[in-house]
Amino acid sequence: MVLILFVFSAATIDTKVEEVSPEEFQQRMAMQKEAKIYASRKRALKLAINQYFNEALKFGEIAGAGVSIVKGDSIILAEGFGKRNNDKGTPVNAETVFRLGSLSKGFTGVLAAKLVEEGAFDFMDKVTDYLPEFVFGDSTNTRGIKIAHLLSHTSGAPYHSYTNLVEAGLAMDKIAVQFREVEPLSEPGVQYSYQNAMFALSQEVMLRATSQNINSLLIQHFFGPLGMSRTSMDHASFLKMGNIAEPHVRSGNSWRILPLKDNYYNAVAAGGIDASADDMGKWMRFLLGHNTSVMAKSNLEKAFEPFIELNENNKYYQRWEGHLKSAYAFGWRIHTMKNETTNKEETIVHHGGSVNSYRNEIALFPDADLGICVLMNNHSGLAKHVIPDLRAIVKHIYELSPDALASL
Repeated sequence: MVLILFVFSAATIDTKVEEVSPEEFQQRMAMQKEAKIYASRKRALKLAINQYFNEALKFGEIAGAGVSIVKGDSIILAEGFGKRNNDKGTPVNAETVFRLGSLSKGFTGVLAAKLVEEGAFDFMDKVTDYLPEFVFGDSTNTRGIKIAHLLSHTSGAPYHSYTNLVEAGLAMDKIAVQFREVEPLSEPGVQYSYQNAMFALSQEVMLRATSQNINSLLIQHFFGPLGMSRTSMDHASFLKMGNIAEPHVRSGNSWRILPLKDNYYNAVAAGGIDASADDMGKWMRFLLGHNTSVMAKSNLEKAFEPFIELNENNKYYQRWEGHLKSAYAFGWRIHTMKNETTNKEETIVHHGGSVNSYRNEIALFPDADLGICVLMNNHSGLAKHVIPDLRAIVKHIYELSPDALASL
């Protein structure tokens, strides 16, 4: 009798139907439809990106690549292509770590904006307020150099001043005092001249302002909160990752693997960060303003405010379709593009990076809430056009109708 009652009771419970209002029902249906479209777009994008990089592998343009794409609040793709070691045949995946080179400058610019947010210093503070031993030109010129000038390559130093000392591994506090031997090209803030050593002095300023080195500051403010566990800032940590892409160079119809170097880890601010495609996806999601608990979007975007217009000639990004002009902010190039069809202007936040034969590109398209990052373990001409290529692929897929997506 007890058993019969239990079965009857269970059957009664099972036959109850959840009651929902017509409005809630419509909302659920709309959400299901959006989820289906999202999944279809993600699948179509993966197919298209796979085809693109498989072609690049086929024609020997890349040995290996880590690729991440962020759209809105989602990392819609984090994939690896090719080999991290061509001789061993070990494949690249989303967790494979690459050296970033000058993509590191973008981290530094945003970290500086975070420290400004916290009141540690101001962009227009004098460098000598924190590095009294720093001398560049006469006393008037020296006092005129601000933190903003370090981060925008506008200190007036000649192109790549003392990059050789950075590559030789000299500590940044030792490089700082060497600038007394250099003759300025211009007054601070007047002329753009790309730097590694002068840019990396910003990490010494951060150390004096906070009593923490740049490694600790980046982990505390960004890498920890964002869950970027495959990001490192020294050679030993890079090697301990295990799943790392090794540098390659083309040799006839095959690849030759190059030795791993430990340069630029003394200048983390300028070129000493390593990361995986998956972590770069997390980083771009944050940069697009989707982690306001980590940093207010309005304060983050201060790193993207153009500081000086670039009057460069024959740069690869100037050949991107619709390019109108470029400027430099704090660790970022800011391009203004014009859509030839709609006649609308669009801003691209961009930087390239190269170190130890790694070649990388990152770009944010704020108007489209889109981020693209490509990490490669060899120098490749693909770097010159991979950003607009992938932007076109994403744009095409997001313009397809649901029926067209379903047919792919």
